[in-house]
Amino acid sequence: MEANNLRLLVNLSGSSGSRLQQGVQAIRSSPYKDRMVLFANVDFRNVGPGWSARAAAQLEADIKAGAVGLKVFKDLGMFDRKADGSRLHVDDPELDAVWETCARLNVPVLIHVAEPQAFFDPLDYSNERWLELALYPDRRHQTGVRFEELVTERNNMIKKHPNTKFILAHFGWHGNDLARAGRLLDENPNVFYDVAAVLYDFGRQPRAAHEFFVKYQERILFGKDSYQPDEYPYYWRVFETNDEYFDYYRDYHAFWKLYGIGLPDQVLRKLYYQNALRIRVHELGSPERLALHRLA
Repeated sequence: MEANNLRLLVNLSGSSGSRLQQGVQAIRSSPYKDRMVLFANVDFRNVGPGWSARAAAQLEADIKAGAVGLKVFKDLGMFDRKADGSRLHVDDPELDAVWETCARLNVPVLIHVAEPQAFFDPLDYSNERWLELALYPDRRHQTGVRFEELVTERNNMIKKHPNTKFILAHFGWHGNDLARAGRLLDENPNVFYDVAAVLYDFGRQPRAAHEFFVKYQERILFGKDSYQPDEYPYYWRVFETNDEYFDYYRDYHAFWKLYGIGLPDQVLRKLYYQNALRIRVHELGSPERLALHRLA
């Protein structure tokens, strides 16, 4: 597929209020104003009486100031606490006004809920992420909440807000279970996945991944957590070729070899940029390759 290298930098830490306005103004006065956008953020700490209306009003002001979406970080569900000290659930009714504001203003919510399921499991010989967890022990989550609790709350919230477009970061952490990933899409037409930081799951199941990406070709977005030029060839190789048995770029994520899934050009165009344009991430025209760098 012929492609150029136009890329969009998406600053997911756009913040809120005056700080967001400063960021928007900096982009608009930059020579690269068509290559960068900001997503707004909501502070989910200390949710209590009166929080809902204030948060929704501030989010609407941030969108009108120039933010093109809302990014929700993984703290929601795992670490954020309500005013009474209890864990803030992802599907807490107090948050409904936030999701409904995004629906009304037609902006997407890029939401990161939980972490890889292995991060919640015992660190033993059966945990395939043992090397990463041994090197970075702080990535293990022992806060008491479990993976299934978090994704159940997320799914309840999604179903409750069918008019809100939810982009599930990191494939919703279901890249290792494509049957489950497919059911979630079948049941929720408002859900999309991004592929950031889960390439290792697709490359170890090339035939199943190929079929999934073809079947759900309008529901998947390309994205990366950061701008690392040396990592891109691995993505292109997995998505665009039928190469076999090659290394992944980060061995502590995946110690196994990868295989190309050989997607057709029509699917690649949707993955790289057309789906992003369709859900109004940003109006960029029609570059042949759009890489959404997620700068968290």
